[in-house]
Amino acid sequence: MKHMGLDFGDGPWQSSQSEAFFLIWAGPGTWVPGMALSGVQTLLQTRVRTQVELIARLKGTPVLCNMEKAKTISYEDLRKLLDQKKVRIFDVRSAEEVAKGRIAHSVHIPVGEVEEAFKMDPEAFKAKYGVEKPQAEEENLVFHCQMGKRGARATEIATALGYAKARNFAGGYQEWSEKGGK
Repeated sequence: MKHMGLDFGDGPWQSSQSEAFFLIWAGPGTWVPGMALSGVQTLLQTRVRTQVELIARLKGTPVLCNMEKAKTISYEDLRKLLDQKKVRIFDVRSAEEVAKGRIAHSVHIPVGEVEEAFKMDPEAFKAKYGVEKPQAEEENLVFHCQMGKRGARATEIATALGYAKARNFAGGYQEWSEKGGK
């Protein structure tokens, strides 16, 4: 890629000891040339998985990076909330996995769509997923996958988007089915 007479190619180039040129991700398939002082250079060259993660890193907001750090909910607590109908549960597994079994009343949003879904306006969310979009302040917002990792990732994304009380059912559908959940 050329910009202002410079060939950027695939990666960073030092123009001096205090600044670097690099490409910044600006959306799916969109990269723009940029430059930063060397102190910021390392941060921006760190690989990020989502736009939310990039923004969080630039703002200095902590970004959760593994399932041990995500807020979790136990099987027993989830079972109680489901019995009381006081929980919104989102299944972030693939459609193929969901077809083999699911937690009753869960809403399927594949993990790769969570960020986009929770940024939607309420009408678009309801039209696509058939349920009301959760409010950011909701108490019992739970994500789950098969064994916890994708659920943790979805919880991280939701938390970064302002859903501070989001939790991950770390045991996932595997624990649910092993313990006879319906």
